[in-house]
Amino acid sequence: MPTPDGVQVTGPLQPGFEEVLTDEALAFLADLHRRFDGRRRELLAARDTRYDALAAGGTLGFLPETQEVRDGDWQVAPPAPGLEDRRVEITGPVDRKMTINALNSGAKVWLADFEDASTPTWENAVQGQLNLRDALDGTIDFTADTGKSYALRTDAPLATIVVRPRGWHLTEKHVLVDGERLSGSLFDFGLYFFHCAQRQLDAGKGPYFYLPKMESHLEARLWNDVFVRAQEALGIPRGTIRATVLVETYPAAFEMEEILFELREHSSGLNAGRWDYIFSVIKKFRTRGRDFLLPDRAQVTMTVPFMRAYTELLVRSCHKRGAHAIGGMAAFIPSKDEAANAAAYEKVEQDKGREAGDGFDGSWVAHPGMVETCKEAFTAVLGDRPNQLDEKREDVHVTAEQLLDVASTPGQVTEAGLRGNISVGIQYLHAWLGGQGAVGINGLMEDAATAEISRSQVWQWLHNDIELEDGQVVTRELVDRLVEEEVAELPGDPEQYAAARDTFLSVAVADEFAEFLTLPAYERMS
Repeated sequence: MPTPDGVQVTGPLQPGFEEVLTDEALAFLADLHRRFDGRRRELLAARDTRYDALAAGGTLGFLPETQEVRDGDWQVAPPAPGLEDRRVEITGPVDRKMTINALNSGAKVWLADFEDASTPTWENAVQGQLNLRDALDGTIDFTADTGKSYALRTDAPLATIVVRPRGWHLTEKHVLVDGERLSGSLFDFGLYFFHCAQRQLDAGKGPYFYLPKMESHLEARLWNDVFVRAQEALGIPRGTIRATVLVETYPAAFEMEEILFELREHSSGLNAGRWDYIFSVIKKFRTRGRDFLLPDRAQVTMTVPFMRAYTELLVRSCHKRGAHAIGGMAAFIPSKDEAANAAAYEKVEQDKGREAGDGFDGSWVAHPGMVETCKEAFTAVLGDRPNQLDEKREDVHVTAEQLLDVASTPGQVTEAGLRGNISVGIQYLHAWLGGQGAVGINGLMEDAATAEISRSQVWQWLHNDIELEDGQVVTRELVDRLVEEEVAELPGDPEQYAAARDTFLSVAVADEFAEFLTLPAYERMS
């Protein structure tokens, strides 16, 4: 296909793709790349420098150079139309069926996910944009292989769409600008903004985003500059974009107010991205021994000291600045087992009730069947109020030491936990490499974040010679044996899991720790 100067599209053009990859849209993407990709690369290099300092014995803390920001008297923009009430948000990939189900779910917000819940195949990346456009036009429908038809409901409000683009570390290898890969962040953001910003405004809302994986306020500043340029280029009023930042990296927990400040005219709050946060704790201090050792994943609850400090600080930081505080994911999915369902619903009720009581304004679920449970838990606290922005939580005072207190996390490392990590990691990667980024495994909706915890815990336990509860030491031989045993238990021919097994081992046992498992996995895809 003909493209603007310097732009090359290498992915195959399926029917309808030309409606998204127009000359004008590609020129818009190229402009963003040329203006901002150099800074993106510099900020990724800064992450490496920061890690090197931690590996050398350094630590994390609140930045002295931004003390004036934390002490200053400022507020973020007021809630935008469609984002005043966020008591329940549903997350999921942007395939056609999920788009319809999420919008129909009764949730206040749908996080339309191009990131952790979506495999970034070329088809997913572009078809997802078409699905969002069709949803906003009211023309989307879907018929399953079973013959069941899906369409948007007309008898109740639809969820507000908030798009999560890929993180700054990911690229889109099927679009080159001046011979360089385009940032996956700019690709996902840019195409949605170009085609749907005005559609959202015409519908009385706006172009809203969730921003993942950031590690500093300087990365938030880059996003803000991208927003300003994008609005300027398309003649959209400055401040129309709103963005919620996922605080899902350890460094970002120490810069919450600074991140809000950088995005303040475009900010709609922060989210407690609990699974990636746990992964980041392991990743950032992986060479620091047992002070940052975590027990089995299931034992790292939101009430352990370092996680409690993180969520308390997030609510206080947000409400101090007039921003929404959104709670973490309830990954449970309903099953046909009544006893398992009862236990799952009880856990969700407790989790969401705790969040609402702590002052959060809303929270996430991964399945439409959990929407009402989450909504009821927040309504019990909110009543008719749309949010809890008036609850300032001035009683909360979190120190850097509390955020860093991983060592007091109770629990043990068990063979069952090790086996679970191996099984979940391989099953998830098998699905991911096949184009599916959100997968139901053992009653939980797993995405890239939980797969990252699974492989990073295996790496941490192996490289620290951890002794399991039963006395076994985690060695490469033990991991290899358990991998073979767990693969043998999976349905079908074990050879069908070969690529997933090899990818898992490459990020779980290698001497060098892969920054994200999606990076080598992406290179395996065509």
